[in-house]
Amino acid sequence: MINSHAAYRALTSRDPRFDGIFFVGVASTGVYCRPICPVKTPLQKNCRFFESAFAAEKASFRPCLRCRPELAPGHAPIDNSNRVAHLITRRIDEGLIDEGAGLEEIATEFGISSRQLRRIVQKELGVSPIELMQTRRLLLAKQLLTETKLPVTEIAFASGFSSLRRFNDAFGRQYRMPPTHLRNRAAEHHEMIDAGRTSTLRLSYRPPYDWQEILKFLDARMIRDVEFVTADSYARTVRLGKRTGWIRVTHAPEKGGLVVEFTRTLVPVLPALLGRLRNLFDLTARPDLIAAHLMKDKLLKKSVTKNPGLRVPGAFDGFEMAIRAILGQQITVKAATTIAGRFAEAFGEKIRTPFPELTRLSPLAARIAKASVRDIAKLGIVGTRAASILAFARAFQAGSLKLDTGTNPEADIAALTALPGIGQWTAHYIAMRVSRWPDAFPKEDVAVRNSLGRVSTKQAEEISQAWRPWRSYAVMHLWKNSPNPSRGNQSASSRAPQVQRAPQPVQMPAALLRGCGQRRLATPGPAQSETTCRVQSSYTERLWRG
Repeated sequence: MINSHAAYRALTSRDPRFDGIFFVGVASTGVYCRPICPVKTPLQKNCRFFESAFAAEKASFRPCLRCRPELAPGHAPIDNSNRVAHLITRRIDEGLIDEGAGLEEIATEFGISSRQLRRIVQKELGVSPIELMQTRRLLLAKQLLTETKLPVTEIAFASGFSSLRRFNDAFGRQYRMPPTHLRNRAAEHHEMIDAGRTSTLRLSYRPPYDWQEILKFLDARMIRDVEFVTADSYARTVRLGKRTGWIRVTHAPEKGGLVVEFTRTLVPVLPALLGRLRNLFDLTARPDLIAAHLMKDKLLKKSVTKNPGLRVPGAFDGFEMAIRAILGQQITVKAATTIAGRFAEAFGEKIRTPFPELTRLSPLAARIAKASVRDIAKLGIVGTRAASILAFARAFQAGSLKLDTGTNPEADIAALTALPGIGQWTAHYIAMRVSRWPDAFPKEDVAVRNSLGRVSTKQAEEISQAWRPWRSYAVMHLWKNSPNPSRGNQSASSRAPQVQRAPQPVQMPAALLRGCGQRRLATPGPAQSETTCRVQSSYTERLWRG
């Protein structure tokens, strides 16, 4: 059953991630709509919420002619034209088309022809796919001309143009000036970065932004030789298509953004690189909307007031993060980090960088898919988990499992849990960080349940209803303020009976939020129990892990 209060909050946000999840019937008009409908938001007292268009019509509501509910995700023969247009826009923004996926490939993914794809984009957005890509390319070129000293020719190709002549023509038509003129004007007003072996660009966010907390989270889970976190920066090796290099990200609070330093080898794949970094650092979040809602809950009010810019860290590489989550099942965050380092050493290719901490690329799905369970298990991974990793890698490599932002999170969760050894906790955690689902909630997580006063899984689910549709952000607050970050997160039903523990005092929710933000950078978040005995329980696999 849909929580009407949570659904109304999602409706007012008009966040496209909720499209197709529910429908709203408006009693005053007799019309039902999608949550992204552009009309004025109706009064809450006039709204009825449904899980499907069929249920809305059964209740005698008629479909809206503007947002067209029949086009909602999962409710049309080709999964709806609006969604196709939205996803191709996101693909262009993230640079996936520039990585080699042309219109034909994207059309095939949706089960339509490239001609149908062009018609859909023209109808929904008023421009052709080529014009859409052209605009994105020109905007990126403008940023590169303004903020870097990269040669104009290099900027032309980095922005996706096939030749300097085409770039100059398109730029001149759109902005009524040659690229060099814009660069000269920008040089008078902006400090430009010398184009040596690296260049920098700025990625903006909506303030406030808790940079230190996101660094702490990533530091506790960084993969040795692939990632490196310092007190004020995040760095990692990068592979995008055939391009490799490294990036380093720092905070520029006075400019309201992050500064990304990248090797010039990555210039041709900049759109994809920047899109992945936006996901990793959760730069498109609306902290004002999220905080305004979560502050209404007395359990979270103090933490949200003190930490209004807390984000949900995403994933730079969805495959990498999912493997990291599976590796961390039933062991401590620290132990999982150690094993992840071994995994990268065994399956990741070597790369040369100026940093001794960055020496390997993240392992490819293709390489892991060719491995055996024994190859994986000899790294110190139990056989059943090694089999889970292998099954996931092969499904991912075959294309039967996709973990993209903007997809149907419930479908992602179902696909993940269909694989051997992957349960609800892992699936929700992956949906939270890879699929960027803002309402993911790992209700079995013991750190979460302990933070709520050592409640049951059912009670945690009931309490969380007040946080919808932003439960992922609520989880981050609970993890941050966990009363016993070094204690295990096993659920009561999964603790081994032979392990004796001293009784722990019940922590009341009001006391959980004291001492926020006092951990050092290298301090891991809530950790698993050192107990590694295998227990047959539905909870054991759903513990806190990175």
